[in-house]
Amino acid sequence: MDNVVTIDDLMERIVAADKQYDADKIRRAYELADKAHEGQMRSSGEKYITHPLSVAMILMDYYMDTDTICAALLHDVVEDTNVDLEEIRRKFGDDVALMVDGVTKIGKVPLNSKEEQHAENIRKILMAMSKDIRVIIIKLADRLHNMRTLYARPVEKQLKTSLETMNFYAPIAHRLGMSDIKDEMETIAIRYLDPYGAAEVERLLDLHKEERDSFVGKIIARIRERISDIDPPPIIEGRVKSVYSIYKKMYLKNKQFDEIYDIYAVRVIVQTVIECYNVLGVIHDLFNPLPYRFKDYIATPKPNRYQSLHTTVIGKEGIPFEVQIRTVEMHNTAQYGIAAHWKYKAGLKGNVAGEKRFDWIRQLLERQQESDDVEQITEAIKNDLSQDEVFVFSPKGDIYTLPLGANVIDFAYAVHSQVGNKMTGAKVGGRMVTFDYQLKTGDIVEIFTSGSPNYGPNRNWMNIAKTTEAKAKIRSWFKKERRDENIARGREELEHEFKRNSIPLEEDIMKDAAARAHFDSVDDLYAAVGYGGVAAAKIIQRIKDSQARAQAATSFVPMTSDENIEQTNERSRRKGVVIEGVDNCLVKFAQCCNPLPGDPIIGFVTRGFGVSIHKQDCVNVINNMDSEENQDRWIKASWAGTDNSSYRATIDIIAEQNSSVIAEITTAIAANHIPLHEMNMHRLKNGNTNLFITIEIAGVEQLGNVILRLRKIPGVISADRTGKQ
Repeated sequence: MDNVVTIDDLMERIVAADKQYDADKIRRAYELADKAHEGQMRSSGEKYITHPLSVAMILMDYYMDTDTICAALLHDVVEDTNVDLEEIRRKFGDDVALMVDGVTKIGKVPLNSKEEQHAENIRKILMAMSKDIRVIIIKLADRLHNMRTLYARPVEKQLKTSLETMNFYAPIAHRLGMSDIKDEMETIAIRYLDPYGAAEVERLLDLHKEERDSFVGKIIARIRERISDIDPPPIIEGRVKSVYSIYKKMYLKNKQFDEIYDIYAVRVIVQTVIECYNVLGVIHDLFNPLPYRFKDYIATPKPNRYQSLHTTVIGKEGIPFEVQIRTVEMHNTAQYGIAAHWKYKAGLKGNVAGEKRFDWIRQLLERQQESDDVEQITEAIKNDLSQDEVFVFSPKGDIYTLPLGANVIDFAYAVHSQVGNKMTGAKVGGRMVTFDYQLKTGDIVEIFTSGSPNYGPNRNWMNIAKTTEAKAKIRSWFKKERRDENIARGREELEHEFKRNSIPLEEDIMKDAAARAHFDSVDDLYAAVGYGGVAAAKIIQRIKDSQARAQAATSFVPMTSDENIEQTNERSRRKGVVIEGVDNCLVKFAQCCNPLPGDPIIGFVTRGFGVSIHKQDCVNVINNMDSEENQDRWIKASWAGTDNSSYRATIDIIAEQNSSVIAEITTAIAANHIPLHEMNMHRLKNGNTNLFITIEIAGVEQLGNVILRLRKIPGVISADRTGKQ
């Protein structure tokens, strides 16, 4: 359980701090928050005020300024109490009000609500960050404390919050260089997403703890003896890789615990860059360096300004370990990221408009304007927050940072839009390569371009490019330069999809589809599909949903005056079942086969309990259909059309024992915003794992899509629907 923080604890930290705080202003902020939240309780049973106090205490670890501490104490009052923003502005100033407003807007709607809201919420977060970076620092501290107290929440909330943290908040912390917060968030999240896998990693770490401590202690002693002449003496400390970092390598990259070289690590902190490289020479003299395991992040810093020398070496014990060498300033940036400016310097102005380190925030905002498709925006943000990067060079020595898996098309567009649009070929390391060549750190890339004014990118590049930036610029070129071609191509794609889905291509349907997708005309819709701004399949799905709603609205069964029949009939209509020749009857779904919308169904007239709905291929239907006793009791039934009802279905999964199956499965389900009601698992005699997962879905089509996605997960042997509820 998280330790309960009091105002006395916070004020004690403020008095002990080595910088000036306006203690009176902070106490006034606490008193307002305490009064506003009076009577409110957290899920853990504690008074609500303990949460903003804990958030403020986390921010004290970074010595954030007075206004940030005040905003942390007040960050929930506007959303959850009667205090308004104007009162906060009047009592605490514009900066505090701006931060409280920014944090409130970030928390207004859950990130993994429906997809149309998802990208818009992230845009609001990025906008708030671009106005005052302290907003997201408060939000990260808020999320960290919520993760620490997640044990008090329902299982479904634990999974949802953990997934959201993994997909968005941890990557944001990484981009801001706040590694302590990132590591703790990821470690807590994986304990909920895959408790068995996380527990195994922690068990292995505990099993080797004494051995590790002894080993690292001897290494530190040897290094300290060799560099004892450096003045002032370097700081040398041992480090253990985070639980999630080890988990990723064991379960996502299929490595054994003993194959992970950097579980054991030693960090050497010196005063100057020259001393960093001198210490590196000493380390390589003391121990044998492993080939290709040296990284110079001092010469080529990471996008979040992380700098350090990393080398993996092996000593006489035969155990490989990592050594990190950095200056004090680099260490502060590595631990605290952007917040290091408040902890160790005079701080930054809240506005980051002139800060080059935050270019990625503005670039994300700009790229969202290049797409008409919310799913593309969401995927773009997920990709752009990726923690895996490569560093490549132009022939002139300019450094470009690209996500892992990027190719020469991505590089060309990173240099300039025109370089990408006019590219005819590329060389890497002096030899010609194909456009899908995946770049590696250290590659020197030369792009060849055409001088023809009519030359442009190939449409196939959209399928080859990996970065959002490249795809957006290719789409933008086709959008501007090839409208007639886009219209023809889009019409062709939609005609094919309409035909495949047996939907008539009528003018009224197309006008309605264009309006629903927020286009001014049908041609604009065709053009968007043609240049890739909107997916044809998504337009078809919207049309099908619209038609299904219209069909459901007309499938109305009149009610009788009998109260019981009226209630059950209403329940039947919500389930969308039509019984041939029967207006009013009790309807229930058979437990033996658990039919879902989309399944061919049939009704069975029971004695005293109305009509029981079965799947037509149910074993009980097959075995009893021809019996003389029951033959007259079978009755035709059909689905009235899709509606807003949801149904529970159980999936039977067989998976390999050593795969990261639980995390992958829960991630796949949560990513589709499907409620997970129950999960049971047991070990089979052959060593595999059998899981039964009960989810809430709209019908058989959605269930089929979920099962297909689960079957694609590495380590999943089979995934099939069961008849259980």
